[in-house]
Amino acid sequence: MSYLTNFPYGVASNGVPVLGGGIPATTGNYYFVDATNGYDGNDGRSWGTAVKTIAQAYSLTTTNHDDVIVLSTYAVHTLTEMLDITTNRVHFVGDTFGRLYGQAARITLAGAVATDIHMVRNIGVRNTFSGIKFQAANTASQTTGGVGEGGEYTVYENCSFECGKLSTTGYCDVLLNGDSTQFINCTFGSTAQTIVGDIVRAGVLCTAGGVAGGAGSCKDILFRNCKFLKWAGGTTTTFVTIAADADFTRGFIEFENCMFIANKRGSVPAVAVAGGAAFTNGQVLFTGSTGCTNCTKLATQTGMISILNAKVAATQIGIQLSG
Repeated sequence: MSYLTNFPYGVASNGVPVLGGGIPATTGNYYFVDATNGYDGNDGRSWGTAVKTIAQAYSLTTTNHDDVIVLSTYAVHTLTEMLDITTNRVHFVGDTFGRLYGQAARITLAGAVATDIHMVRNIGVRNTFSGIKFQAANTASQTTGGVGEGGEYTVYENCSFECGKLSTTGYCDVLLNGDSTQFINCTFGSTAQTIVGDIVRAGVLCTAGGVAGGAGSCKDILFRNCKFLKWAGGTTTTFVTIAADADFTRGFIEFENCMFIANKRGSVPAVAVAGGAAFTNGQVLFTGSTGCTNCTKLATQTGMISILNAKVAATQIGIQLSG
Protein backbone atom coordinates (compact mmCIF):
# COMPACT_ATOMS: atom_id res chain seq x y z
CA MET A 1 0.00 0.00 0.00
CA SER A 2 1.46 3.38 -1.00
CA TYR A 3 1.41 6.37 1.31
CA LEU A 4 2.97 8.77 -1.20
CA THR A 5 1.63 12.31 -1.38
CA ASN A 6 2.39 15.50 -3.28
CA PHE A 7 2.03 17.58 -0.11
CA PRO A 8 4.81 17.89 2.47
CA TYR A 9 2.12 17.22 5.09
CA GLY A 10 -0.72 15.76 3.13
CA VAL A 11 -3.24 12.98 2.69
CA ALA A 12 -2.51 9.75 0.84
CA SER A 13 -4.86 8.22 -1.68
CA ASN A 14 -6.42 6.07 1.05
CA GLY A 15 -7.28 9.15 3.11
CA VAL A 16 -4.60 8.74 5.77
CA PRO A 17 -2.62 11.88 6.72
CA VAL A 18 1.10 11.42 6.14
CA LEU A 19 4.26 13.23 7.05
CA GLY A 20 6.83 14.39 4.53
CA GLY A 21 8.59 11.57 2.68
CA GLY A 22 5.49 9.38 2.66
CA ILE A 23 5.85 8.18 6.26
CA PRO A 24 2.56 7.47 8.06
CA ALA A 25 1.87 10.09 10.71
CA THR A 26 1.33 7.51 13.45
CA THR A 27 1.30 3.85 14.32
CA GLY A 28 -2.04 4.27 16.10
CA ASN A 29 -5.55 4.05 14.66
CA TYR A 30 -7.22 6.62 12.42
CA TYR A 31 -10.80 7.71 13.06
CA PHE A 32 -12.57 9.81 10.42
CA VAL A 33 -15.26 12.38 11.21
CA ASP A 34 -17.62 13.44 8.43
CA ALA A 35 -20.02 16.01 9.88
CA THR A 36 -22.19 15.84 6.75
CA ASN A 37 -22.40 12.18 5.77
CA GLY A 38 -21.09 10.32 8.81
CA TYR A 39 -23.02 8.11 11.21
CA ASP A 40 -22.04 7.57 14.84
CA GLY A 41 -22.91 3.90 14.58
CA ASN A 42 -19.99 3.39 12.18
CA ASP A 43 -16.52 2.26 13.23
CA GLY A 44 -14.92 5.46 11.89
CA ARG A 45 -11.95 3.64 10.39
CA SER A 46 -12.32 5.07 6.86
CA TRP A 47 -14.13 7.89 5.08
CA GLY A 48 -16.67 5.33 3.89
CA THR A 49 -17.44 4.35 7.49
CA ALA A 50 -16.86 7.76 9.10
CA VAL A 51 -18.59 8.78 12.30
CA LYS A 52 -20.57 12.01 12.43
CA THR A 53 -19.29 13.71 15.58
CA ILE A 54 -15.92 14.49 17.11
CA ALA A 55 -17.21 13.30 20.49
CA GLN A 56 -17.90 9.84 19.07
CA ALA A 57 -14.50 9.64 17.41
CA TYR A 58 -12.80 10.68 20.64
CA SER A 59 -14.68 7.98 22.55
CA LEU A 60 -13.10 5.37 20.25
CA THR A 61 -9.51 6.42 20.96
CA THR A 62 -7.15 4.76 23.42
CA THR A 63 -4.86 6.74 25.69
CA ASN A 64 -1.12 6.65 24.85
CA HIS A 65 -1.85 4.96 21.50
CA ASP A 66 -1.17 7.96 19.23
CA ASP A 67 -4.58 7.64 17.62
CA VAL A 68 -5.50 10.27 15.02
CA ILE A 69 -8.91 11.90 14.56
CA VAL A 70 -9.30 13.29 11.02
CA LEU A 71 -11.95 16.00 10.50
CA SER A 72 -13.82 16.65 7.27
CA THR A 73 -13.20 20.12 5.85
CA TYR A 74 -16.51 20.77 4.06
CA ALA A 75 -18.78 21.30 7.07
CA VAL A 76 -18.75 22.81 10.55
CA HIS A 77 -18.24 20.35 13.40
CA THR A 78 -20.80 21.52 15.95
CA LEU A 79 -20.41 20.26 19.50
CA THR A 80 -23.44 19.78 21.73
CA GLU A 81 -21.34 20.03 24.91
CA MET A 82 -17.75 20.72 25.92
CA LEU A 83 -15.24 18.34 24.35
CA ASP A 84 -13.28 17.22 27.41
CA ILE A 85 -9.94 15.70 26.40
CA THR A 86 -8.34 13.84 29.29
CA THR A 87 -6.53 11.01 27.48
CA ASN A 88 -2.91 11.18 26.30
CA ARG A 89 -1.31 11.18 22.84
CA VAL A 90 -4.44 11.82 20.80
CA HIS A 91 -4.07 13.88 17.63
CA PHE A 92 -6.71 15.99 15.86
CA VAL A 93 -6.09 16.76 12.17
CA GLY A 94 -8.17 19.14 10.05
CA ASP A 95 -7.16 21.39 7.17
CA THR A 96 -3.81 20.11 5.80
CA PHE A 97 -2.97 23.12 3.62
CA GLY A 98 -1.10 25.20 6.19
CA ARG A 99 -3.55 28.07 6.75
CA LEU A 100 -2.85 30.35 9.72
CA TYR A 101 -6.53 31.34 9.76
CA GLY A 102 -9.68 30.53 7.81
CA GLN A 103 -9.19 26.79 8.23
CA ALA A 104 -11.88 24.73 6.54
CA ALA A 105 -12.14 22.34 9.50
CA ARG A 106 -14.10 24.34 12.09
CA ILE A 107 -15.18 23.34 15.57
CA THR A 108 -17.92 25.33 17.26
CA LEU A 109 -20.16 25.20 20.31
CA ALA A 110 -23.26 27.35 20.65
CA GLY A 111 -25.89 27.80 23.32
CA ALA A 112 -25.70 28.50 27.04
CA VAL A 113 -25.05 25.16 28.77
CA ALA A 114 -23.83 25.94 32.29
CA THR A 115 -21.42 23.00 32.45
CA ASP A 116 -19.58 24.08 29.31
CA ILE A 117 -16.72 25.98 30.94
CA HIS A 118 -14.90 25.81 27.58
CA MET A 119 -15.73 24.67 24.07
CA VAL A 120 -12.71 22.33 24.20
CA ARG A 121 -10.74 21.49 27.35
CA ASN A 122 -7.45 19.62 27.04
CA ILE A 123 -5.64 18.31 30.11
CA GLY A 124 -3.98 15.30 28.46
CA VAL A 125 -0.28 14.76 27.79
CA ARG A 126 1.37 15.19 24.35
CA ASN A 127 -1.86 15.75 22.45
CA THR A 128 -1.79 17.72 19.18
CA PHE A 129 -4.17 19.83 17.10
CA SER A 130 -3.47 20.76 13.48
CA GLY A 131 -5.37 22.79 10.86
CA ILE A 132 -8.43 23.59 13.01
CA LYS A 133 -10.44 26.77 13.54
CA PHE A 134 -11.88 26.98 17.06
CA GLN A 135 -14.95 29.23 16.97
CA ALA A 136 -16.83 29.12 20.26
CA ALA A 137 -20.14 30.92 20.62
CA ASN A 138 -21.25 29.60 24.02
CA THR A 139 -22.83 32.36 26.11
CA ALA A 140 -22.94 30.63 29.51
CA SER A 141 -21.77 32.92 32.31
CA GLN A 142 -19.47 30.16 33.61
CA THR A 143 -17.56 30.02 30.32
CA THR A 144 -14.16 31.62 30.87
CA GLY A 145 -12.36 30.80 27.64
CA GLY A 146 -13.11 29.26 24.25
CA VAL A 147 -10.32 26.70 24.52
CA GLY A 148 -8.98 25.65 27.92
CA GLU A 149 -5.41 24.37 27.62
CA GLY A 150 -4.03 22.75 30.76
CA GLY A 151 -2.16 19.77 29.37
CA GLU A 152 1.50 18.92 29.05
CA TYR A 153 3.55 19.23 25.83
CA THR A 154 0.48 20.02 23.74
CA VAL A 155 1.13 21.31 20.22
CA TYR A 156 -1.26 23.51 18.24
CA GLU A 157 -0.10 24.04 14.65
CA ASN A 158 -1.83 26.10 11.97
CA CYS A 159 -4.85 26.63 14.21
CA SER A 160 -6.94 29.77 14.76
CA PHE A 161 -8.89 30.78 17.84
CA GLU A 162 -11.79 33.18 17.34
CA CYS A 163 -14.35 33.00 20.11
CA GLY A 164 -17.27 35.13 21.25
CA LYS A 165 -18.24 37.07 24.39
CA LEU A 166 -16.63 40.23 23.04
CA SER A 167 -18.13 42.38 25.80
CA THR A 168 -17.08 40.20 28.75
CA THR A 169 -14.16 41.29 30.90
CA GLY A 170 -11.79 38.44 31.66
CA TYR A 171 -12.98 36.17 28.83
CA CYS A 172 -10.40 34.98 26.30
CA ASP A 173 -10.00 32.88 23.18
CA VAL A 174 -7.52 30.58 24.97
CA LEU A 175 -7.29 30.10 28.73
CA LEU A 176 -3.81 28.74 29.38
CA ASN A 177 -2.13 27.05 32.31
CA GLY A 178 -0.33 24.31 30.44
CA ASP A 179 3.16 22.89 30.85
CA SER A 180 5.38 23.22 27.75
CA THR A 181 2.52 24.12 25.40
CA GLN A 182 3.62 25.05 21.87
CA PHE A 183 1.64 27.23 19.44
CA ILE A 184 3.14 27.22 15.94
CA ASN A 185 1.75 29.27 13.02
CA CYS A 186 -1.45 30.05 14.92
CA THR A 187 -3.78 33.07 14.97
CA PHE A 188 -5.65 34.46 17.98
CA GLY A 189 -8.61 36.84 17.71
CA SER A 190 -9.84 38.94 14.80
CA THR A 191 -9.53 42.44 13.35
CA ALA A 192 -13.12 42.17 12.13
CA GLN A 193 -14.95 41.73 15.45
CA THR A 194 -15.01 44.66 17.87
CA ILE A 195 -14.21 44.29 21.55
CA VAL A 196 -17.17 46.09 23.15
CA GLY A 197 -16.05 48.71 25.66
CA ASP A 198 -12.73 49.55 27.27
CA ILE A 199 -12.25 46.13 28.87
CA VAL A 200 -9.51 43.55 29.29
CA ARG A 201 -10.62 40.88 26.86
CA ALA A 202 -7.41 39.05 25.92
CA GLY A 203 -6.77 36.60 23.13
CA VAL A 204 -4.72 34.47 25.54
CA LEU A 205 -5.06 34.59 29.32
CA CYS A 206 -2.44 32.84 31.46
CA THR A 207 -3.76 32.12 34.93
CA ALA A 208 -2.82 29.41 37.41
CA GLY A 209 -5.58 26.86 37.95
CA GLY A 210 -7.80 28.52 35.35
CA VAL A 211 -8.25 25.23 33.50
CA ALA A 212 -9.66 22.81 36.06
CA GLY A 213 -7.56 19.67 36.34
CA GLY A 214 -4.76 21.24 34.34
CA ALA A 215 -1.02 21.42 34.87
CA GLY A 216 -1.33 24.22 37.43
CA SER A 217 0.49 27.23 36.02
CA CYS A 218 2.20 28.13 32.76
CA LYS A 219 5.72 26.83 32.23
CA ASP A 220 7.97 26.90 29.15
CA ILE A 221 5.36 28.15 26.68
CA LEU A 222 6.29 28.83 23.04
CA PHE A 223 4.43 30.99 20.54
CA ARG A 224 6.24 30.75 17.16
CA ASN A 225 5.19 32.64 14.01
CA CYS A 226 1.83 33.51 15.55
CA LYS A 227 -0.47 36.44 14.83
CA PHE A 228 -2.51 38.16 17.53
CA LEU A 229 -5.37 40.23 16.10
CA LYS A 230 -7.60 42.81 17.79
CA TRP A 231 -10.22 45.45 17.07
CA ALA A 232 -9.85 47.23 20.38
CA GLY A 233 -12.73 49.00 22.08
CA GLY A 234 -10.37 50.87 24.41
CA THR A 235 -6.76 51.19 25.51
CA THR A 236 -6.88 48.67 28.37
CA THR A 237 -7.57 45.59 26.27
CA THR A 238 -4.64 43.27 25.59
CA PHE A 239 -3.62 40.55 23.19
CA VAL A 240 -2.07 38.45 25.98
CA THR A 241 -2.54 38.84 29.73
CA ILE A 242 -0.51 37.06 32.40
CA ALA A 243 -2.66 37.61 35.45
CA ALA A 244 0.06 37.52 38.14
CA ASP A 245 3.61 36.40 38.91
CA ALA A 246 2.27 33.16 40.38
CA ASP A 247 0.58 32.35 37.08
CA PHE A 248 3.77 31.00 35.71
CA THR A 249 5.94 29.52 38.40
CA ARG A 250 9.23 29.05 36.55
CA GLY A 251 10.72 28.84 33.08
CA PHE A 252 9.58 31.12 30.27
CA ILE A 253 6.92 32.24 27.87
CA GLU A 254 8.52 33.02 24.49
CA PHE A 255 7.09 34.98 21.57
CA GLU A 256 9.26 34.15 18.57
CA ASN A 257 8.57 35.97 15.28
CA CYS A 258 5.08 36.96 16.44
CA MET A 259 2.99 39.98 15.39
CA PHE A 260 0.43 41.87 17.46
CA ILE A 261 -1.90 43.73 15.07
CA ALA A 262 -4.69 46.09 16.15
CA ASN A 263 -7.23 47.39 13.65
CA LYS A 264 -6.56 51.04 12.79
CA ARG A 265 -10.29 51.78 13.06
CA GLY A 266 -10.31 50.78 16.72
CA SER A 267 -8.57 52.10 19.81
CA VAL A 268 -4.83 51.77 20.38
CA PRO A 269 -4.04 49.23 23.14
CA ALA A 270 -1.56 50.54 25.71
CA VAL A 271 0.41 47.27 25.67
CA ALA A 272 0.26 44.10 23.62
CA VAL A 273 1.32 41.76 26.44
CA ALA A 274 0.34 42.74 29.98
CA GLY A 275 1.30 41.38 33.39
CA GLY A 276 -0.37 41.78 36.74
CA ALA A 277 2.89 42.25 38.67
CA ALA A 278 6.67 42.09 38.28
CA PHE A 279 7.82 38.59 37.29
CA THR A 280 10.31 36.95 39.63
CA ASN A 281 9.53 33.27 39.08
CA GLY A 282 9.88 33.22 35.29
CA GLN A 283 10.44 35.50 32.32
CA VAL A 284 8.64 36.53 29.15
CA LEU A 285 10.92 36.62 26.11
CA PHE A 286 10.39 38.48 22.83
CA THR A 287 12.69 37.00 20.18
CA GLY A 288 13.30 37.04 16.43
CA SER A 289 11.25 39.64 14.56
CA THR A 290 8.40 39.99 17.06
CA GLY A 291 6.64 43.37 16.96
CA CYS A 292 3.35 45.24 17.21
CA THR A 293 1.39 47.74 15.16
CA ASN A 294 -1.26 50.27 16.24
CA CYS A 295 -0.25 49.45 19.80
CA THR A 296 1.57 51.92 22.07
CA LYS A 297 4.05 49.45 23.51
CA LEU A 298 4.86 45.80 23.16
CA ALA A 299 5.17 45.37 26.95
CA THR A 300 6.26 47.29 30.04
CA GLN A 301 6.30 44.71 32.81
CA THR A 302 9.48 43.92 34.77
CA GLY A 303 10.54 40.44 33.74
CA MET A 304 9.57 40.85 30.07
CA ILE A 305 12.82 40.78 28.13
CA SER A 306 13.69 41.77 24.56
CA ILE A 307 16.06 39.57 22.57
CA LEU A 308 14.89 40.96 19.24
CA ASN A 309 17.01 40.75 16.11
CA ALA A 310 15.81 44.09 14.75
CA LYS A 311 15.75 47.49 16.41
CA VAL A 312 12.28 48.70 17.30
CA ALA A 313 11.19 52.35 17.45
CA ALA A 314 11.04 53.74 20.98
CA THR A 315 7.31 54.38 20.68
CA GLN A 316 6.74 50.71 19.92
CA ILE A 317 8.66 49.07 22.74
CA GLY A 318 8.92 49.53 26.47
CA ILE A 319 10.51 46.37 27.75
CA GLN A 320 13.72 45.47 29.53
CA LEU A 321 16.74 45.14 27.27
CA SER A 322 18.44 42.58 29.48
CA GLY A 323 17.62 40.16 32.26
